[in-house]
Amino acid sequence: MMTEQQPIQQYLDYAQRQPQAEARMLQAALQLAEQIYPAGAATTAQEPLLPHLLQAALMVADMDLLAESVAATVLTDVPAHVDNWEERVTEACGAAVANLVKGIDEVQKLTHFAKVDSLATPEERAAQAETMRKMLLAMVSDIRVVLIKLALRTRTMQFLSQTPDSPAKRALAKETLDIFAPLANRLGVWQLKWQLEDLGFRHYNPEEYRRIACLLDEKRDERLEYIEHFLVQLKAAVRQAGIECDVAGRPKHIYSIYRKMVKKKLDFDGLYDIRAVRVLVNTVPECYSVLGIVHSLWQPIPGEFDDYIANPKGNGYKSLHTVIVGPEDKGIEVQIRTKEMHEFNEFGVAAHWRYKEGGKGDSAYEQKIAWLRQLLDWRENMAQSGKEDLAAAFKTELFNDTIYVLTPHGKVFSLPSGSTPIDFAYALHSDLGNRCRGAKVDGQIVPLSTPLENGQRVEIIAAKEGEPSVNWLHEGWVKSSKAISKIRAYIRAQNAEAVREEGKHQFDKVIAKINPKPNQQQVCEKLGFKQLEELYAAIGQGEVSLRAVQKAAGTLIEPQAVPVSENTIVKKSKIASGSKNGVLVDGEGGLLTVLARCCKPAPPDLIAGFVTREKGVSIHRECCPDFQHLARKSPEKVVPASWAELDSGQIFAIDIEVRAQDRNGLLRDVSDCLARHKVNVTAVHTQTRGLEASMRFTLEVRQVNELPRVLANLAEVKGVSGVSRL
Repeated sequence: MMTEQQPIQQYLDYAQRQPQAEARMLQAALQLAEQIYPAGAATTAQEPLLPHLLQAALMVADMDLLAESVAATVLTDVPAHVDNWEERVTEACGAAVANLVKGIDEVQKLTHFAKVDSLATPEERAAQAETMRKMLLAMVSDIRVVLIKLALRTRTMQFLSQTPDSPAKRALAKETLDIFAPLANRLGVWQLKWQLEDLGFRHYNPEEYRRIACLLDEKRDERLEYIEHFLVQLKAAVRQAGIECDVAGRPKHIYSIYRKMVKKKLDFDGLYDIRAVRVLVNTVPECYSVLGIVHSLWQPIPGEFDDYIANPKGNGYKSLHTVIVGPEDKGIEVQIRTKEMHEFNEFGVAAHWRYKEGGKGDSAYEQKIAWLRQLLDWRENMAQSGKEDLAAAFKTELFNDTIYVLTPHGKVFSLPSGSTPIDFAYALHSDLGNRCRGAKVDGQIVPLSTPLENGQRVEIIAAKEGEPSVNWLHEGWVKSSKAISKIRAYIRAQNAEAVREEGKHQFDKVIAKINPKPNQQQVCEKLGFKQLEELYAAIGQGEVSLRAVQKAAGTLIEPQAVPVSENTIVKKSKIASGSKNGVLVDGEGGLLTVLARCCKPAPPDLIAGFVTREKGVSIHRECCPDFQHLARKSPEKVVPASWAELDSGQIFAIDIEVRAQDRNGLLRDVSDCLARHKVNVTAVHTQTRGLEASMRFTLEVRQVNELPRVLANLAEVKGVSGVSRL
């Protein structure tokens, strides 16, 4: 067991290896930490605070994030102990370290945010959203802040290995699996990702962890001996081809084994990549050469090949993955990559981080920063919803935009996500794409519009002669750029006059449905064409969709927006005074009835009557609280009621409530939605509290059955959090 003095000594040894100025800064950081942190200070996991921070600092040092990042890690907790920490840190270590500490302090709020399931008030929800925005901004302004946070959590997971099982320990481990491990994966910090996953899994589900660990240990010697023999054969074959390489068995992490077992619904014995090796070469062409050597020596397993060089993962990971049937008919996974790829895959963004004050960044660095800025997209979602499932947000970022499908003979093709059999046919051959008339997916005939999924085996059914259909483009059945360009080129090569005639026919069909009729030349110019003939040809070739034509025409005839207020929305009621309301009391009509204002019943609501002194029978919804109170007080005045056969023009008033985050144009957008459904609004009441707006509308409908569609469309308005009938 490590003593408290060992991390201090290791930290000082690291400091001594640095240039003089940086060494002084690192020593000053340690001295300041010893001054500020109380003797008995500990983390939430009850690990002594200073040793915890020093161990994390050494991880940061291993990631080569420069000395100021290491110093900031040691000073991570100073904001919690002194008020004037920023001044003291700046004086001792410089402004750069103080800025990093400030960023880390903001990111610490991440854990608190992730634990909150429901917040009482809109103000609290907004505060949490603001915290998340700060965290995301910190990620973009200096990614080292996030990498430091990952190191801190990794150290916590390491320390928990020394503590007994408890609900709090499992909760912390679950949080690590949900938030921090996916974040490390998203950034490509593999060294920390593996530890976060395995340690998190070990503490969260110790029973399953021990079971898999035991299965690995039982056959470890046998597996290591097998891999050693395999590596000898592979290395000899690669070097015979004149390629320099490093080969090694790849350690398999328990959590990745567990996830694969769950995902593929396999037991331990059914996994291919328990046996795995890695090959490192110098260039990308050598990667593919080695892949060819491997496939020539051993039979590849269909559906188990991934080209992450041509199609890198969202976190920047690059490598070739294949699974082959090795000696003794045992499956073995082979990963092939360059040494540069390996460096990035091990430490991700950290591997290439060279912070230079005022220096010029290289193109690779700029690309990484641009990629990291995609994380800012979450800010908008956070601001709109006020509350977001962070774990889900991270996982969403991991979705791959490429699928891999196979021919009946096992040849693998990569296609954009959402691709159809048409895309697959063109990937095989342009002529086959032109003649494509149907497809079998895993032996079953499917429509050409069917989106394909990873690992499916696709067989194209083709005519002897044929041509592509422009409807494939109009209907959105084609996703790959190759297929789109081939279809357009084929159509363009055919009779141009026939293409224009078809385009004109499609254009006229769209225009005929629009009232009032727009100026066709203006529609043409709106879509970027000078002549209508050019537009007809583009429509006929599938380059301009009918939806685009419809949208362009709609903008030309769209009336000028008028300011919207509560007064402009409200219209005179269409319900005639003294009109019959279509209610039978105890099976009889003709009695004096009035629809209650408190609940505003409308067909097909379940209703009941209450006899009043002056207004006859008051008709309520059975669920109305006011009616239930009256019924309890005077049950003898309650009479059964039902709806009679309604006149076609019968109208009823109902109340709804719309809750939303307050913003400019909210009332206008809600009003536009109601107008599209031709719903008459007779009363509006709005109230804003903090960042949340509550709007109550009195609407007139023919029957309640019309209401669900109206409410569903209102719920889709930007910023709306809930819609309900009152």
